Amino acid sequence: MLAILRLCLLALSLALAVGVPSVAMAQAVAGPDGAPDYAAWESNATRANDVLITDRASTETLERLRGQLVSWREMFLRRQGANGDQIATVRSQIDALGPVPAEGESEAEDIAERRAALNEELDQLTAPVRRAEEAYARADGLIARLDATVRDRQTNQILELNPTPLNPALWPEAAFSVADLGGRLTSELSSNYASPVKAETLKGKAPLLIIMVVVGLTLVLRGAAWVERAMAHFRGDTESSGPRLRVGVFIVSLATLILPIAGMLLVIEAADQSQLLGQVGTTLLEILTGVVLVVYAARWLGRQLAPPSFPPQAVLTLSDGQNLQFRLLTNLGGFLFSANLAVSALLDQRLISETAASVLGLPLIVLAGLFLFRIAQLMVSSAKAAAAEANAAKEANGDTTPDGPSGLVMRYLGRGARLVAIAGPLLAAIGYTFAGNALVFSTYMTLALLAVVAILQRFVRDLYASFRGEAAGSEGLIPVLLGFAIALLALPVLALIWGARVTDLSEVWSLIAAGVPIGESRISPVDFLKFALVFAGLYALTRLFQGTLKAQVLPRTNLDTGGRNAIVAGTGYVGIFLAALIAITSAGIDLSSLAIVAGALSVGIGFGLQTIVSNFVSGIILLIERPISEGDWIEVSGTMGVVKKISVRATQVETFDRRDVIVPNADLISTSVTNWTKGNLTGRIIVPVGVAYGTDTRKVEAILKEIVEAEPLVILNPPPSVLFMGFGADSLDFEIRAVLRDVNYVMAVPSEMRHTIAKRFKEEGIEIPFAQRDVWLRNPETLRAVQDDDPPPEPQGPAPEEPQTT
Repeated sequence: MLAILRLCLLALSLALAVGVPSVAMAQAVAGPDGAPDYAAWESNATRANDVLITDRASTETLERLRGQLVSWREMFLRRQGANGDQIATVRSQIDALGPVPAEGESEAEDIAERRAALNEELDQLTAPVRRAEEAYARADGLIARLDATVRDRQTNQILELNPTPLNPALWPEAAFSVADLGGRLTSELSSNYASPVKAETLKGKAPLLIIMVVVGLTLVLRGAAWVERAMAHFRGDTESSGPRLRVGVFIVSLATLILPIAGMLLVIEAADQSQLLGQVGTTLLEILTGVVLVVYAARWLGRQLAPPSFPPQAVLTLSDGQNLQFRLLTNLGGFLFSANLAVSALLDQRLISETAASVLGLPLIVLAGLFLFRIAQLMVSSAKAAAAEANAAKEANGDTTPDGPSGLVMRYLGRGARLVAIAGPLLAAIGYTFAGNALVFSTYMTLALLAVVAILQRFVRDLYASFRGEAAGSEGLIPVLLGFAIALLALPVLALIWGARVTDLSEVWSLIAAGVPIGESRISPVDFLKFALVFAGLYALTRLFQGTLKAQVLPRTNLDTGGRNAIVAGTGYVGIFLAALIAITSAGIDLSSLAIVAGALSVGIGFGLQTIVSNFVSGIILLIERPISEGDWIEVSGTMGVVKKISVRATQVETFDRRDVIVPNADLISTSVTNWTKGNLTGRIIVPVGVAYGTDTRKVEAILKEIVEAEPLVILNPPPSVLFMGFGADSLDFEIRAVLRDVNYVMAVPSEMRHTIAKRFKEEGIEIPFAQRDVWLRNPETLRAVQDDDPPPEPQGPAPEEPQTT
């Protein structure tokens, strides 16, 4: 059977429609010692320069020439790193000899001789590097000139004005070209069938070939229908369908692409085994395979974007009638797109003339433009419907956040596609066939690419939700990051669709891979990836070591909880610092080259970041001295609560009303802090008590002492005391002073003691006084005189009616 790679390469060449030739990249010639053969390089560079000056070579030749130049350039780039260790060693030896004496000053003879020898050795070591740098610059310049030439040709091809396909004089030539293709195919079949050897081979393999053709055509024509019928068993209430069901349905739906492709492979294999097809027949069959692939891919996209019932959660927001219309338009658009690819492939293989391709392509472009216009209208309608549903849901939930950019992008994309649907056929009808073709069908491919991105992003969300739950799939960060990565991976394909060459992308990647120079170092994506992997690995080890300390090691020591937390936190900070330092060194970043940047940052830190630095240093001091620890009850700047977390910038304090207060560490160092639980949990309470005048004070003292000594949380050593504090305005004032075992009960214990005191005083007949005041009026007669002088009050309510006489 034919290799699947052959089909994949064919489908890629048809789908991109850019005709990138398959060229054999010539390898650069290296000498016995691994150094470039500069004589061969000079010959190739001169030939490339002559080709660019004459500008007569075909585009395929230029592509092959570019491959050779790229191979040379890569060799020169590798050569620039030759002798790096030896050069560094020699330079360090020269630096060890000290600076060169100023003019007019002498130097010791042996040191001068050694310096001269080392400089000569350094020149010999750096000579290959400088030669490679010069050759690299020349190769890079030739590649840039070659790329500019190819781009100019592409631009001229787009702007080329051909005879209009509407001219009837061109139609006979097109018909003759198509008829000639049919005649060549018939001639191949007749010639091969007339061969006795091939006819005998065909008769021997006829039963097997018939089975292969029948099975292949059955898979092509009925395979997708079988899959849809199998998926019908999964259909049900889409509202209750979970993410795992959607993932399973998506995977099963891929069989609608696999079965037709397998069927076409069987048909191609049968055709090869029959030996009836020649070059023309084989080419037509391979083109037909690409057509089938595109048609079924368009069908699959349509059913994913606007499904009839499954899979749920369609990408577009359309009604049932619009969904059916969208699927039909997608199928027709895929058929027209595949037909246009077939015409382009026939033209590339010189099987039809350019006139025939232009005449055959015009109705395809016109119909494709009509279908594209309607598809764009449905996209705009979907964007509006999705925006309306989102606004209604937000109003119901009271949400006032603005809409996301996805609906706006869909709307403008649909409007742009409508303009393309009108402009493309007009350009093709005028005679700009290539421009109209590229405009319309590149838009088709762009929409298909965006559809694939949206489908894969939906699949990633469902796959993540199948493991973490429905809410995690829609609100989690990982699906968003994976979706963003999928969109980034689609950008190179988008560039290829709109005319970029594979060599253009490889050139961009070469520039990125070369890295950005920082001082004497060069940072590339590979270096960044190495930095990320090393840092992530060391950070994971740090977290693992912290967990081991916290759970296994520190609990077996005599350290208190605050000390354990301080050691765990300090280990984390040291581990992160070492991980960053080792990762930077592993990535090849020279920290000495950042000295100037660090000096500039130090000035900024001194002026603008002094508060942050102060808090950072204060946090380190708190972790080392531990005046407060996690779990301590503290009071600072009027805030009282329990320390929950101490970080390097601020400390989190939870107040007794369950509110978190973030206190900068500098405040904990520079201001007075009351730590109620530092060292131990004991604390003193004072409970004031008042009794009425005339009460036996010794009896009150005995009762209060009995009550406080009976409290289980009161410490008896030192013993509690009851003090007669003085004669108040309304009562005899006493105080109970006692030390509690746990200061956290400083409110609960006094409350319980007051209940007991009230009960005992009631039993003993002791009165707890309250304030009473007698008010004396010095001149009460004045108040009576004022009341007598007041006028009588006016009657309230309606006035009485006067009697009426008749």
